Amino acid sequence: MTTRRILLGAALAAPLAVPMPGRAQSWQSRTPELVYAIIPSENASGVIERWTPFVEYLSRALGTKVTLRIASDYAAVIEGQRAGNIHIAQYGPSSFARALMTGARIEAFAIETNTDGSKGYHSVFYVRKDSPYQKIEDLKGRNLGLVDPNSTSGNNVPRFALHRMGIEPETFFGRVVYTGSHENAVIALSQGTVDMAANWWNDEQESNLLRMARKGMVKAEDFRILYKSDQIVNSPFAYLTSLPEEARAAIRAAVLAMPQRDAEGFRRIYEGKQGPWEPVDNGAYEPIIELNRFVDGLRRRAR
Repeated sequence: MTTRRILLGAALAAPLAVPMPGRAQSWQSRTPELVYAIIPSENASGVIERWTPFVEYLSRALGTKVTLRIASDYAAVIEGQRAGNIHIAQYGPSSFARALMTGARIEAFAIETNTDGSKGYHSVFYVRKDSPYQKIEDLKGRNLGLVDPNSTSGNNVPRFALHRMGIEPETFFGRVVYTGSHENAVIALSQGTVDMAANWWNDEQESNLLRMARKGMVKAEDFRILYKSDQIVNSPFAYLTSLPEEARAAIRAAVLAMPQRDAEGFRRIYEGKQGPWEPVDNGAYEPIIELNRFVDGLRRRAR
């Protein structure tokens, strides 16, 4: 059965600056609106609050309308860029690699950095602090919460890690549940729907769990980490290669300059918990393509 992919669009930003007379307008006239989408790591209201400053800034910087679209799942972003309906997107590493693997004509141009200057994060398995589980082997027959089939820290790295432990999730655990977002995975763990949940974790200062705690959704101290992966390359921004070169250059320059040109807007995106964006290219994600292929092979062998 084919799952219907839904993009909930909201025109959240109108052009806030009109280009001066004489300014080259060729790409703006050909592309009067740019659509920006992001994978759904949190609920829709959280995405809107976090990313509205970005689309407003980008509208001002580019002199053209930028619209934020909220995707229902990771595949919706991939399919939107493959179809050419999403001009700019922010991905997780595995979903970006998947987009490349499925023929999307896109190019990574900026990468998230951490406050210490590093460009990576981790996948973790959380359990409730009051649970009896001390190692993953203790969870045989219990329920595992994953995020999305195209999530790096929420599916692919966890499956790779479990494989290295000799664990096949669909036979070892009672159920494997896809929760749809990192927030939903933590909520499912909190409510007892799953007994262990995968999630992203930067360091002791920032993680999805800490973001949720700051919003009052959970208490971070109610959970503990049972497993932490090696570092994963951080998430990229990507644009369509079909955009005019002058448009891509303008987008790239504006995005990379935002931490300096709109420091408060940038702070709101990450709550001051991330460093500035830096340039990147598709080559940084070659290891993630190989990871995707490995996990695809595991799925085929499990059938």
